[in-house]
Amino acid sequence: MAEILTSPQNPKIKELVLLETKSRERKARGLFVVEGRREYERACAAGYETATLFVREGEPQADRADFVVSSRVYEKIAFREGTEGMVAVMRSREVHLDELALSASPLILVLESVEKPGNLGAVLRSADAAGVDAVLVCNPLTDLYNPNLIRASLGAVFSVPTVACTSEEAYAWLSSRGIAVLTAQLQDSELYYETDMVRPTALVFGTEDKGLSNFWRERAGAHIRIPMAGAMDSLNVSVSAAILAFEAVRQRNLKH
Repeated sequence: MAEILTSPQNPKIKELVLLETKSRERKARGLFVVEGRREYERACAAGYETATLFVREGEPQADRADFVVSSRVYEKIAFREGTEGMVAVMRSREVHLDELALSASPLILVLESVEKPGNLGAVLRSADAAGVDAVLVCNPLTDLYNPNLIRASLGAVFSVPTVACTSEEAYAWLSSRGIAVLTAQLQDSELYYETDMVRPTALVFGTEDKGLSNFWRERAGAHIRIPMAGAMDSLNVSVSAAILAFEAVRQRNLKH
């Protein structure tokens, strides 16, 4: 029978909050936190192991819990509403480039130095919807198990193979597999819908404030842009990634 926790000062609750808020703690202990039934079930379906499951008292999932928590305690550990009264500590794992299983004509999204977990989470949602083979996060400035990233992705971080690596490692891996590198940029670029994305393709995106580094600009097979009709000269990286990923899907569907 699950132990009932009623105090926010309980050591188990303090440990959970520490994992939620401190990237260094998550990395040191190989643990991360998933909030919400949908996200938790997606993590389990992807093979992640549960370390500890906390469920709010009165919820139907309470019989599965390691700890049942009072509503007062749940308010402390839950960062958003509508999470079905469930928070889990999961065991993290690393995915490496050589472990990725690719389709016959893979579509890869590459993000360079992404900083905002919400942006990365939104890109992962689009990647899942578009059936992208993998997302490579190069020189990451955010923890892949950041709770904000998991929430923004609605658990797509578990369903889309996601690898953290350096730009050099990513480029070497793409080149060795004959995957064309297309960089999203304004300068010296062609319209995205005039570019072949039926072939094995990697779409590379930089940060909104600095754009792409010269490393990727100089190694790209083509530079592509989304036409802008208004005063703005760029889109949020998650919007750009969605547009280009679904253009690749459109081209591939037309071919078939």
